Amino acid sequence: MNSMTMSMSARHILGFDAADTEWRQAKASGWRRADLRWERLSEAAITAWQTQRRFRAVPLFHLAYWQARLAFGSSDRRIATSLINLGIAAGAGTATAKRYFSKARHNWQSARGDVDEMVVRPRSRSSLFHLRMEARHRETYLANTRLRISRIIIETEESLNALEAGSFALPHRHFSRWRGERPVVFDDMRKILGACLLIADMGNEAPHR
Repeated sequence: MNSMTMSMSARHILGFDAADTEWRQAKASGWRRADLRWERLSEAAITAWQTQRRFRAVPLFHLAYWQARLAFGSSDRRIATSLINLGIAAGAGTATAKRYFSKARHNWQSARGDVDEMVVRPRSRSSLFHLRMEARHRETYLANTRLRISRIIIETEESLNALEAGSFALPHRHFSRWRGERPVVFDDMRKILGACLLIADMGNEAPHR
């Protein structure tokens, strides 16, 4: 990667300009720079980690953690997510990893009411019929959505259980699932899904430089 590409990549992750369409959409939906920056940092870190670029991934994991720590509330699940990724980077079964996972557990368990209180913005539909159906059955749609997100939260807890036990053979997919399930709408559901799924899917093999 040449210096210009690296510079552009850094600007995309850390900075926002007039040409950043995604940021304009996020801002219009009430997101802060910190929300999108944490998401981008986490995505970049995991991508680097899973393509064996440890010395790029680890600093990005730390940046994502400090972005979450400084910008979000103490019970925000995204702090736990960043701690989980730092633990994965530290190595299965190590004392450092155990400390990260223990802190992640404390943060994760302190989150209360986020699913019940999350704002779910209407999704764009392929036809007027689907738009009308969603509007007509809005409460049913919201109930089903909250149930689905609650199940994903439980799956993430199960993966954290596995990590605390010293296994990196996680029982659920996370980052690979995020790529398919990331909402196009910037709302609370996207934040919670990010907290649940922006976790490195990693086997037992140690990454290389």
